[in-house]
Amino acid sequence: MEQAELIMSETKAMDDARELMTTAANLDTTYIKANFEAGQMHLRTVGKDRAVTYLLRVYRQDPAYRFDLEYWIGRSYQYGENFEKALQFYTLYKEKLAKKASYQGRDKIDLATVDRAIFECENGKEFVSHPGNYSIVNIGREINSEFEDYAPVLNEAEDEIVFTTRRREDNLNQNVFDDNKPYEDIFTAKKKAGAWSYAKNIGPVVNNPYHDSNVALSADGNTLFLFKDEGGGDIFYCIRETGGEFGAPMPMPGIINSSFEEKSVSLSPDEKTLYFSSNRPGGFGGLDIYRATKDSKGEWTNVRNLGPKINTEMDDDGPFIDYDGVTLYFSSKGRKGMGGFDVFKTTFDPKTNEFSEPVNLGYPINTPDDDIYIVFSKDGKRAYYSSVREDGIGYTDIYMITIPEGIKNVDPTTGPAVVAKPDSTASTPVVVVPVDVTPTDPNPNVNTPEVTPKKPTKDPEPKKSIQPLKYVVKVVDSENQAPLDAKVKLSGAKDNVVVAVTQQEPGVYVFSVTSNKPKDYRLSVEVPGYAFINQVYRIEAATTDEKTVNRTVTMRKLTPGVVSILRNLYFDFDKATFKTESYTELNKLENMMAQNPTMSIEIAGHTDAVGTKEYNQNLSVRRATAVKNFLVKKGIDQRRVKAVGYGKSRPLASNDDEQDGRELNRRVEFKVLQR
Repeated sequence: MEQAELIMSETKAMDDARELMTTAANLDTTYIKANFEAGQMHLRTVGKDRAVTYLLRVYRQDPAYRFDLEYWIGRSYQYGENFEKALQFYTLYKEKLAKKASYQGRDKIDLATVDRAIFECENGKEFVSHPGNYSIVNIGREINSEFEDYAPVLNEAEDEIVFTTRRREDNLNQNVFDDNKPYEDIFTAKKKAGAWSYAKNIGPVVNNPYHDSNVALSADGNTLFLFKDEGGGDIFYCIRETGGEFGAPMPMPGIINSSFEEKSVSLSPDEKTLYFSSNRPGGFGGLDIYRATKDSKGEWTNVRNLGPKINTEMDDDGPFIDYDGVTLYFSSKGRKGMGGFDVFKTTFDPKTNEFSEPVNLGYPINTPDDDIYIVFSKDGKRAYYSSVREDGIGYTDIYMITIPEGIKNVDPTTGPAVVAKPDSTASTPVVVVPVDVTPTDPNPNVNTPEVTPKKPTKDPEPKKSIQPLKYVVKVVDSENQAPLDAKVKLSGAKDNVVVAVTQQEPGVYVFSVTSNKPKDYRLSVEVPGYAFINQVYRIEAATTDEKTVNRTVTMRKLTPGVVSILRNLYFDFDKATFKTESYTELNKLENMMAQNPTMSIEIAGHTDAVGTKEYNQNLSVRRATAVKNFLVKKGIDQRRVKAVGYGKSRPLASNDDEQDGRELNRRVEFKVLQR
């Protein structure tokens, strides 16, 4: 505990402090101060939804430990999208606040902040119940690293990406900042034949040994805009030279920069209009979005605040002006959002000289955490941004969003977006368009589904609409078949399109599947104290007839001796390096270990019978070790993870054929050693 406090006071290394606080809290669950600080460190860094574990320990032992304790518990639940639980604790805190209205302690959260959080949770319930038809896929290990990767910008052709990273590899400064992380550097990559090259440092002309961050790229890719910690935070730009490299950064001409902070920029396609954010005086509060035009001398002038239709009393940031020159995307903390920054869309009407009412892009693009700095393709069918998601390679990763119908072509009155008036609570159903994916293996741990078609109506209409298929998942304990409350998610196996879900009763979850073609879906089921399920199933198409598919998922308690196959780990051929598709499984394993801090496991690698005994033994050890190393880098104590390789000595099936034999035998398992 003292070591963690020393780290915080001297270096601001919150990640290091979080690990030490977490260790202290798990060693002694009755150590109230350590558990509260462990919760706070999670809320300030990553794993914000995990803070509730530590804060509830405090609450059960001493609910009066902090006046604001219920608020922070609610905050953690909100980050975890458990909005009902969050509302429960926010309400408890409001009741306490009402009883002690005169309380003025430093641990008081004001009523307006709590009401805002409650508003966000109500919005979150609404948005999550109507997920948009967004495919959000990790852009890949060629771009992302185990560190923070964010602020992607692309040229019009989408064959060049520039982004900011805090990775150690290829960083110009091998020292670290005072948070014990590498400095920000700008990296770039090119796309050829549909595949990204591995990202590399953009070089010392643009980067210096300290913090450097990009904020925008012109459509032709020849002008790069940067943010630098000068003059309170200013915007610079670089021009691409004849050799293809960018020249030295120069401050923006004109009156864009001030003695206050200018944080982000977007340039119109004709390069005559600039949108940027600033916290300069005269705004509506926090960061506001401004617009400027270029004069005949090439300088930026005629700076205008976009007004209360766009800006709020809270931060409004991350503008991106679309290729049509009238559609503006931006992020706001002050509108109808789920928490933190949410991404919105508005359209400028030259006839009225006004912007339309901003529209929230909805879930799952927006989450209870910050969602900001989004950029779109020219046709509006793809977007890029950074986010913390369950398939992340590192802290924050860059993702590509695919929108089949295109955001600009969607009427906000019919979906997928929701009109975002600050005091509105109305939502609009989402029109879901199917995206085809490639089939994978079924899950042997789940009972065979029962399909119950309903009889068609006696007088069918000439043209019947597609009826969503009801996919009913019942989660039960493997020993006593008792229903279990679980975190259950169904999404496209390849495209990650989220399927809307409602809880019918304890342990029973109903998904509304609308794809008019058979499709593979990933079903994820997590229950504290049980081995997680993360499997892929083929679900039949929705038709004009109403249908229900019932599936029972049995969950096994994490008792010593329990073995589970990590079925969604994919390695490069003949190597022990993970493919991008593996990180959902790896992150769920890490989450399970974090939720069960006293548990130790064995990671076992297995191969098929192809190759020599020595070769297979070595490969199985290397792959098991790769899983262990991933867990350790994520903060799991290495003493809790044992990596072993069994080569080809423990087959599950015959090695005579590929699909039913060798493929099953090539696997990685975890076995619970101690609970």
